[in-house]
Amino acid sequence: MDVAQHIEAIEQEGRLFADAARRSGLDTEVPSCPGWDVRDLVRHLGMIHLWAAAHVAYPHDDPGYESEEDEHAAFAAYWPTLGVFWPEDGDLIDWYLRTNANLIDSLESASPTVEAWTFLPAPSPLAMWARRQAHEIGVHRFDAEHASNAETGFEPDFAADGIDEMLAGFAPHKESLPVSGMTSMSVHATDTGARWHVTMSPDGIRTSRGEEAADVTLTGTASDLYLAVWNRGDDSNIGIEGDRDILDVWHGNVRVRWS
Repeated sequence: MDVAQHIEAIEQEGRLFADAARRSGLDTEVPSCPGWDVRDLVRHLGMIHLWAAAHVAYPHDDPGYESEEDEHAAFAAYWPTLGVFWPEDGDLIDWYLRTNANLIDSLESASPTVEAWTFLPAPSPLAMWARRQAHEIGVHRFDAEHASNAETGFEPDFAADGIDEMLAGFAPHKESLPVSGMTSMSVHATDTGARWHVTMSPDGIRTSRGEEAADVTLTGTASDLYLAVWNRGDDSNIGIEGDRDILDVWHGNVRVRWS
């Protein structure tokens, strides 16, 4: 997927997320995000959009804010009408949609060669931020739907792109795993044909694209595998052939969390 496709997904997934949040209700607990309710989810995603837009619209090294108050103040300086923490419940989801629109505007207005801080491999900083935000919303759209047991799937190409971001982007950042030796996991999306080979060892994770023999092989639609590798759902919709314990190691240790 290219930048334009990711921006289109940001808009589409943002609308679906907002609709799901309204249906579920702000007080509803989110089982896939323990300790959070839908209100927390909406606040989180709006904040992440402001954080991402700031890096693209006002390029800077990652500042590592000393406190949440400092972070809020920075965003309020960039966008006074959006930097309100937090909007009243009656305006919260509409506020989220405004942060989504602001993110889209920031991405569309940025130069393709903008030099911005990044933290995942990508063809360009703009490509990284567009892709990262598309899948940040996609996963949390599922969370918002899951809160009211009304989950829907993902388009195959989008889901395969999200699998790749997790397996080839986030996972290799893992510096250690509780395994005694080298093990491997193959992931095969049957509807797109995409394949990944993930090697796990005490020293971390290495991912390559393509088919190799593995200790456990996961097969299924890209949508179902997307949820599996992002640790959503119960894996009941995917095929698992081989050592299931390896997948359990993945679920227990390879997660993306923001403070």
